[in-house]
Amino acid sequence: MTDKAPKQLLHLVIGGELVDPNRTQFKNLDDIEFVGAYPDYASAQKAWKSAAQRTVDNAHMRYFVLHTHEMIDPDNDGVIG
Repeated sequence: MTDKAPKQLLHLVIGGELVDPNRTQFKNLDDIEFVGAYPDYASAQKAWKSAAQRTVDNAHMRYFVLHTHEMIDPDNDGVIG
């Protein structure tokens, strides 16, 4: 039996004020908030919910969970690109 390391998954949580709440264009890229980097979706979702709750009074603020591991390794074969 071999000990196999768990697959690394990288999730980034970012947010900022959008020009239009129905689009993905940020008002000012210099003001993007980096909430954190997380090894699994559950942790990232918890951070996302917490950040979104802080800004519930601003309809243009949006937070996103970026599945960065899918951007780095789109073929899911362990090879970059």
